[in-house]
Amino acid sequence: MMQPPPLLDVRNLRTEFSSHRGAVRVLDDVSFSVRAGRIVGLVGESGSGKSMTALSLMGLVPSPPGKVTAESIQLSGNEMTRLSPDEMRSKRGRELSMVFQEPMTALNPVKTMVQQVGEPLAIHSNLGRREIREKVLRMFEMVGIPEPAARLDVYPHQLSGGLRQRAMIAMGLICEPKLLIADEPTTALDVTTQAQILRLMVGLRDRVGTAIVMITHDLGIIAEMCDEVNVMYAGQIVEQANVFDLFDRPSHPYTRGLLASIPKATEKRADGRLNSIKGIVPNLAKLPGGCRFNPRCGDAMAICRQQPPPLADVGGGHLARCWLHTKEGATA
Repeated sequence: MMQPPPLLDVRNLRTEFSSHRGAVRVLDDVSFSVRAGRIVGLVGESGSGKSMTALSLMGLVPSPPGKVTAESIQLSGNEMTRLSPDEMRSKRGRELSMVFQEPMTALNPVKTMVQQVGEPLAIHSNLGRREIREKVLRMFEMVGIPEPAARLDVYPHQLSGGLRQRAMIAMGLICEPKLLIADEPTTALDVTTQAQILRLMVGLRDRVGTAIVMITHDLGIIAEMCDEVNVMYAGQIVEQANVFDLFDRPSHPYTRGLLASIPKATEKRADGRLNSIKGIVPNLAKLPGGCRFNPRCGDAMAICRQQPPPLADVGGGHLARCWLHTKEGATA
């Protein structure tokens, strides 16, 4: 049975910034897709390019010094790369929206919550002030904000971190976008509030049908929420798989390192230390030759230091950017 085309289809996304050293490419050949009603994860260490991918898709990379190019970015079959800045602004909030990772810096401290959460409606609809207020109230109820009517006219500093994050989600969903990008939505929240926010997002996906791109460094969140996963490293996607396949048979050494770094109650090292991936994410202005992960990889071969690997199919649509899964690597 033929599957419908993806809601979002990204092909060869590249983002670079001009600097005194020349152009620095922070995203390179990023390609992935999101189907309607699905949750797709972007996971990796800090500096891997997850948030930059989100900003690039939203058209929020400042130009200059930034420059975003792509072979294709299609949302609901419409080519986004051909849109003018004004046309892109008309899409944001209405067709695709974003929840930023720190609501206190994303929210305006001198505007009330009803003003901020209702702003996308003021821009993208013909509703009057009273109608906007009523819809914001319904959204506050939907995202589980207690005493919602009393929270409409308060300012961000008067809400807890969890309530601010719920308000950010309400803002992202108020125009019922087809796609929501959630950038580390549980950062700086306590464990109980994190669980509530994650359950809320899954519930809203089921109720409203919005597809979600979930950006996180937490593999526990990926396992709990996502249908498909994209593992990012140094500005590239190094592994793509459905969530069960990724955890059952991680195929890139970086992914295996991330999974091995998760603390396990039943496994303890003799020295009491946690497992970790040696080294650090490379400076994007001074990338190593060949595979970007090779200085940190215990499986690195000569070819890994000489040529960048392709995304190889390891079976069932599971892709890994690693020479270990190619004919060239097998004979090296």
